[in-house]
Amino acid sequence: MYEQKNLSKGNVAKQLIIFAIPFVISNIIQTLYSVADMVIVGQFNGTASMSGVNIGGQVTMLMMNVAMGISTGATIMIAQSVGAEKTKKLQSIIGTLLTALMIAAIVLTALMMIFKDPILTLIHTPKESFDEASIYLMVTALGTVFIFGYNALSAIMRGMGDSKTPLYFVAIACAVNVVLDLLLVGGFHQGAFGAAVATIISQAISMILCVIYLRRRKFVFDFNFKSFRVDLQQLESLLKLGIPLTIQNLISNLSFLFMTALVNNMGVTASAAVGAVGKYNGFAILPAIAMNAAVSAMVAQNIGAEREDRAIKTMLTGMGLAYAISIPIFALTTLFPQEVLRMFSTDAELIAVGVPYLRVFSFDYLLVPIAFCLIGFNIGTGHTTFSLFSNVMSAIVIRIPMAYLLSEVAGLGLRGVGLAVPLATATTILLSVWFFFSGRWKKRTVRLEE
Repeated sequence: MYEQKNLSKGNVAKQLIIFAIPFVISNIIQTLYSVADMVIVGQFNGTASMSGVNIGGQVTMLMMNVAMGISTGATIMIAQSVGAEKTKKLQSIIGTLLTALMIAAIVLTALMMIFKDPILTLIHTPKESFDEASIYLMVTALGTVFIFGYNALSAIMRGMGDSKTPLYFVAIACAVNVVLDLLLVGGFHQGAFGAAVATIISQAISMILCVIYLRRRKFVFDFNFKSFRVDLQQLESLLKLGIPLTIQNLISNLSFLFMTALVNNMGVTASAAVGAVGKYNGFAILPAIAMNAAVSAMVAQNIGAEREDRAIKTMLTGMGLAYAISIPIFALTTLFPQEVLRMFSTDAELIAVGVPYLRVFSFDYLLVPIAFCLIGFNIGTGHTTFSLFSNVMSAIVIRIPMAYLLSEVAGLGLRGVGLAVPLATATTILLSVWFFFSGRWKKRTVRLEE
């Protein structure tokens, strides 16, 4: 029997650690997807394929942001309902989420198949890696339904206080992905195409196994065909919470795509170097990302239980835990940048170009524990619209203009692009601190009536 967990009771630090550890491990494993692609492609197929996987992966994230945003909206609704012990509508919420995301996946797949090459042209994809990026995008677009399905199931279970079950299935997916990467990319030298096929097959296997597991454990949602339907009231709530998060994720991703386009004008070596740093960064900020997700779910349950004091304590505890890991990562990155880049490529020119970029970029590791826990708190309280505003200010008003001004006008090159990232994060912190002390987060946004 599948059991939900109430996180509004017990010791806050203990609850958060137990809930967050599977998040950290899951995110480490999940990041291995893209890192395995990058490392194996870089070792067996060279810089052009490596750049193609990086660029194609960033565009794919545009589609994933839709699933992540709407799914996080569902996590808030489910978590606050669990905290308030009002769970009769859980099946309706889950059915609405899964149905809406399947429809969105079909639409986005069609759009990506039509516009993938114009998008790659728009972001100035180097001609050496254009074909590789295009084929990577085509394959991943065809597997969007599996990417959306897995993200939705993970968000649902985490809202119910279960962070362990998603860990098991992401571990299976990663193991399959690495084996297929070695076979298709290393053995058959299929480059970006092989990396994309490996990623989609592994996601599909993970999602299918997860559904089988939940059905056997008598999950609250039965996965029968008749249960996949849209409840308009639940859809309205999902969109109210999820659309700001989707737009926020899209804006953040688009700002990094702009930076990718800026870097692409500097040549394929600079593009590959930024790609390598991006993959490493995916690991480096994992503690903060995991704590963001854990804090938002746990805060949501406490807000549902009307325990604002526990919600605040959850946020502050999350910051401390994230810092305990982020500070050593910052130290290692600034002391050994060459060794970091050599994990992805032995190209001397790539390492020379990437070191100054990585050094300034790494200052972000001192800021993200604060920023991500504040964001998680705002999301958990249901104030996703403010979270969107904060993201627009940091990404559009700060990150993009500063990346251009520092790299092109000030002549700092890649170093200027990297410096724009911590400047944007600092802006997020300032805005979120103001919102917290204003007390506006106390206004309820989720309807908990049965």
